[in-house]
Amino acid sequence: MNIQEAKQRLRGSIAPIVTPFQKDHSIDFEAFRKLIHWHIASGTHAISVTGTTGEPSSLTVEERVDVMKEAHKAINGRVPFVPGTGSTNHQETLYLTKKAEEIGADAALVIVPYYNKPSQHALYKHFKAVADSVDLPIIIYNIPGRTATNLDVSTLAKLSQDCENIIGVKESNKDFEHINRVLLHCGRDFLLYSGIELLCYPMLAIGGAGHISATANVVPDKVAEIYDAWVEGDVKRAQDLHYDLMPLNDVLFKDTNPAPLKAALGMMGKINPDLRLPMDLPTGTLQDEIRSVLANYVEIADGIGLK
Repeated sequence: MNIQEAKQRLRGSIAPIVTPFQKDHSIDFEAFRKLIHWHIASGTHAISVTGTTGEPSSLTVEERVDVMKEAHKAINGRVPFVPGTGSTNHQETLYLTKKAEEIGADAALVIVPYYNKPSQHALYKHFKAVADSVDLPIIIYNIPGRTATNLDVSTLAKLSQDCENIIGVKESNKDFEHINRVLLHCGRDFLLYSGIELLCYPMLAIGGAGHISATANVVPDKVAEIYDAWVEGDVKRAQDLHYDLMPLNDVLFKDTNPAPLKAALGMMGKINPDLRLPMDLPTGTLQDEIRSVLANYVEIADGIGLK
């Protein structure tokens, strides 16, 4: 996919799919493939794996490559594929991004390195080196609440000007003024995605390209429909979906993502809901709350008890 094609096709709901584990904590590729097929059948516009929701920090580098390969195979060209390839380690990020290109990804989602707290100058050098290493569209992932570093708009604008293949950003940033300035300084054709559930609809109103929403794991059809309704001009339907999903969005983030998501998917019978330590399922009290809210949106499988 060339740059112009990517800018046209990489729009809508890009679902960041969980990485399901079996009870022995090995990757459950059968459940993973079923999730991908379900997403595509539900109207998801593109698939992402091994981003924050996919527990990349709990996976080895080799496992991340295996997940990308399995996802690419299962998608089989039906929708664009945008794996997460970022890491706290620069060389690892280069390696994973190159692997994504070799596998056949349509773009790579590259997170701001976490824990290190690099300067803006260092972030520029990091992302430019990643972009220069591949002939692949790059979407930067800015999530200061989990990386402890915010990518300044000025740094992002310089990267977008200096690197033709840096085509967008996923902003998991509660500063809506910052988000508005992304399009002002990077250009209105720069692809801006919401990574915060309550900003998926508002982001479209200022010219966003879509959203990369964890909630899509549970209700992929409704999350995709927010975008579809908006582009079809049905503003009221988009607004209604925005508010209808708010209770679900709220409960799914009462513990660290993706723990509540995996609990919900377990209640739906979609996966074995295990996480690898240091992550774990929510408390029994929160699971009860998730179950109560979830029942308003989806069918809960009989006999599912996670506590």
